[in-house]
Amino acid sequence: MKQTVSILLAIIIFSSCNNAVKEQPVTQQQIPVQEKEMKDAIDKYPDSLLLRETLIQYYQDNGNFDVAIAEINKTIQIDSTDARLWDKKAELYLLQDDTANAIQSYQKAIDIFPDPQFIMSLGWLYAKTKNNMALAMADALIIGKNAKADKEANLIKGLYYSSIGDKQKAITFFDNCLALDYTFMFAYREKGITLYDMGKYEEALKVLDKAVTLQNKFDEGYYWMGRCFEKLNKPNDAIESYRTALLCNPDFVEAKDALAKLK
Repeated sequence: MKQTVSILLAIIIFSSCNNAVKEQPVTQQQIPVQEKEMKDAIDKYPDSLLLRETLIQYYQDNGNFDVAIAEINKTIQIDSTDARLWDKKAELYLLQDDTANAIQSYQKAIDIFPDPQFIMSLGWLYAKTKNNMALAMADALIIGKNAKADKEANLIKGLYYSSIGDKQKAITFFDNCLALDYTFMFAYREKGITLYDMGKYEEALKVLDKAVTLQNKFDEGYYWMGRCFEKLNKPNDAIESYRTALLCNPDFVEAKDALAKLK
């Protein structure tokens, strides 16, 4: 009997030890092969901005924004006079909803090279944050005739006045955009949103309907039409609009959420 008990105890102890070995967690996670290859290439050619930018884009595509920003900071240390790097840094901050740092990065990019695209981006951020420097950015676009960005300048002004509550003045600037380019979808969207904010849902629908007629894949147009239909107590029309928005863009999170609430 004692011998049997001893054997059983030995089996139990051996089994426990064996399981303990199997259940040991992996303490060192192996990095993906693609990432390792890019890092190895950078180690070999440390001054290559192209290789570093490729790695930054890899991190961004995989949602590793903090790591991407850390990597771009290393790259900027190599060449702090490359405006594209500051533009990319601003983009990464925007993906993290860090408006303040995005603005600083765009300012740095413009100091190096006043590219119209950088000015547009900074003007848009100023407008959204109710900073009247948005008007200065818009005027800079108009004065710089080579920029050929009059409609974008009017859009920035419209966004600024809408953000500070002067909705009627904002609509004037959105109309200026459409007078310059009747296919400018951003102007239709912002005019529609402004009319929505004013409680003018029928007027907003007319603006948005024209937009989706001109561009039948305009997902944001359908989404805001849905919002208007909800306010007008037309849930079936709203559902159809949200569904159409998702047909155009299956990853449209706001449209998914709005549709789920109605259903």
